[in-house]
Amino acid sequence: MRSPQYYRSNMRHRMASRRLLFPADFQLTHKSSSSKSQQKGPQNVYDAWLASRELPAQPGHYLVPGAPRPLTMENARLALFITKASTLDFFKVLFELNPLRTTLMMSLNVVRSLFPAFRGYSQALIVDELQSLIASESFTWSRLVYLVSTEVIRRVIEGCLDSFAASNENIVMGSARFYIEYKQMEQRVRLDVPTLADPGVRALLQESELFARSFTGSGFGILSPLEFIHIISLLTEIFSHIILIISLTRGVSHFGILVLSIFSTMLPMILSWFTCQRQETETVGGLKEARAADRQERLRSLAYSDLHRPEIALFGLGDWILKSWTSARKIVLASEQPYYARNTSILDQFNLNELVSAVQNIPLLLLFQTSSASLGSLTVYRTSIQSLLYACRNLVSTSKMVFQGIFLMSAFTASTKLKPRLNPRHDDVVPYISQTGGVSITAKNLSYTYPGSSEPALRNINFTLEPGETLAIVGYNGSGKSTLAKLLLRIVDYDRGSLLVNGVDIRRYNPAEYHSHLSAVFQGFSKFSTTVKENVGLGNVDKITYKPAIETAVHLAEADTLVKSLPTGLKTMLETPGYESLSYPGMMMQEDTTQRHGLSGGEWQRIALARAFMRANEPGIDMFLFDEPTSALDAHAQNQIFDTVAKISRSPSGERTKTVIFITHRLSTARRADKVAMMENGTITEFGTHDELIRKNGTYASLYRASI
Repeated sequence: MRSPQYYRSNMRHRMASRRLLFPADFQLTHKSSSSKSQQKGPQNVYDAWLASRELPAQPGHYLVPGAPRPLTMENARLALFITKASTLDFFKVLFELNPLRTTLMMSLNVVRSLFPAFRGYSQALIVDELQSLIASESFTWSRLVYLVSTEVIRRVIEGCLDSFAASNENIVMGSARFYIEYKQMEQRVRLDVPTLADPGVRALLQESELFARSFTGSGFGILSPLEFIHIISLLTEIFSHIILIISLTRGVSHFGILVLSIFSTMLPMILSWFTCQRQETETVGGLKEARAADRQERLRSLAYSDLHRPEIALFGLGDWILKSWTSARKIVLASEQPYYARNTSILDQFNLNELVSAVQNIPLLLLFQTSSASLGSLTVYRTSIQSLLYACRNLVSTSKMVFQGIFLMSAFTASTKLKPRLNPRHDDVVPYISQTGGVSITAKNLSYTYPGSSEPALRNINFTLEPGETLAIVGYNGSGKSTLAKLLLRIVDYDRGSLLVNGVDIRRYNPAEYHSHLSAVFQGFSKFSTTVKENVGLGNVDKITYKPAIETAVHLAEADTLVKSLPTGLKTMLETPGYESLSYPGMMMQEDTTQRHGLSGGEWQRIALARAFMRANEPGIDMFLFDEPTSALDAHAQNQIFDTVAKISRSPSGERTKTVIFITHRLSTARRADKVAMMENGTITEFGTHDELIRKNGTYASLYRASI
């Protein structure tokens, strides 16, 4: 059995991922052998990221997303390549978010790294004065009082500076965190279904998500993408202690004390470990913040859910999701105050452990009575060596985390270059031009196979539909009806054949532009965890706040009575399946004080119809596609809906203005259509008018007679 630490990716998917990211490089890599590619090294950040996940001597086997990379020479070279290729540009972007505060943060970190060495030297002066007090009767207390007072003032200033630096760093990291999370959300709502179905892309996005979450302290331990600043601070601290130790070491006696100090420091440093880790943030407490937290997670669910992807693409919800999430996220971030900033005082920074350690050296006074060495030098040795060991240990652990963080950052960088697979090349784009009377469709030998499946879901689909005609697609369950609908709506791409819309290859249309001329009800339509108003208004986000448009859509869907029966009408919050169990790492759980109302299947279906009808009267809408739009409605309600569809697909004078396609199991409604397509086993076996198919006396005729 394969280890759970890796999985084997299909080579076809791997190469498809490369083509998505870097089309030009793909052609070069595809032509060259794998050995040559390894000799030349990675061509881009994505290549380096993918190579870092590949297990040594096991081609085609990869670490699971998020697994730490082993520290090898090959991975070190990959990390160096990524650093040169993207790290500087990435940190330049972060720097430009808050240039003054970022500069201040870096400067303060370096300054604060000098504190330990200066602190040890200051304590040494105090101990030397105390030694003189005991050894000499001519000593005056004023000097000792002055040094102690200076030490107290220094510690107070140091505490204030630490508090300010922590507050400033929180602001800088908050800005960076918001930027990364926004880019993550932006990518999710921009990518289409075929792109997200690719396993290589999914792995890339998972590690990109880990990188985004590392700004909150999760991920690999306490990894933060800005740990490189910590490395600089640690190096500065190490060098400052080394310089201090060298400056004090004069002669054999000092060298002996240094050796003694090193020996004693190797013992367990008990006092240095008695620290309590504080909780950095508190949960959101106010009602406004709680609602914002709830809304941001619902929008996050909307952006990340594959279930909602078709309607996000069709109705162009990407910008609306980003705008709404931004508004809610800013409220949540504003409420997250640093815990230590509110609940600690300067006295908390006043650490007495080091002073106690210094006092413990007094019994060694007699040791130095006959030596030129002082007790202060022993204090400096001990504190500096302790700090050196602690800093070196931190440097090693931080360097390991930074090493892992480089590969997570490469995933984020590579993910920002992902292009939706359905988007045509710039040179191939053809603007969509609305035709009088709706769209014309010509399908020739269309075939489609779902990723990972060996059997095609569609094969050799052929039909022609003229502008303004109505097509009914019927057939058994699993015959490919819904899959064909997704092809026609440009949600997925076909493998072979051709599909012309208004005489133009559908692949040459920009999907977003094409979708703006369509409206649809999917069989598995989305049930958004929000108000009735938003559930309906999402069908046309430009009018989501325009109540008359929403009321018109509700009326067209015959949902007036339903809305009036709800507790607060259009403002009623709807309960959706699975919402209560929805959670994400770092999600702030709050008690939901808003009462949610559940709907039956038929009631939800009317809401979905109303959403589609939000575009009913919009200019430029050329096609309606309904996938089982009335499966949960009774026969009377079904007839009313189809009467409405027939009415809105024509002009006031009776001319046809829209092409209508509907999928149905109820063959009694199929006779309403101009054309009927009978599907079996992924292909159209019969196509024509209802009367023609009845006369043909085939499968359709048999099913129709059995249904009446």
